[in-house]
Amino acid sequence: VQLQASGGGLVQTGGSLRLSCTASGQTTSVNHFSWFRQAPGKERAFVAAVRWRGSPTYYADSVRGRFTISRDNAKDTVYLRMNNLQPEDTATYYCAADSKSDIYSRYEYNYWGQGTQVTVSS
Repeated sequence: VQLQASGGGLVQTGGSLRLSCTASGQTTSVNHFSWFRQAPGKERAFVAAVRWRGSPTYYADSVRGRFTISRDNAKDTVYLRMNNLQPEDTATYYCAADSKSDIYSRYEYNYWGQGTQVTVSS
């Protein structure tokens, strides 16, 4: 499975962005798609996840209520809508697929896309 992330950019505090992650290859075996982020000097952290077939979504406490993860199975694409962005949301965002067990752990994913930079100015 190959993942291609896009949609990052520079936005002011309170603004919005939508990230996209398009998958190619054998997506039929994927269970979850997720977004992680990594700020300079920090570890890569879980942001949100969605089951590829089914409805459950999962969010980090820091983004719940502001970010929404969704999927379009027909397009093999997962989205992350980010509203009310804050400077602390500044990071490189990565999409990931096919967790082994713990969807919240970056070590559990088999596939990663390249990062897309999100910068929120104050």
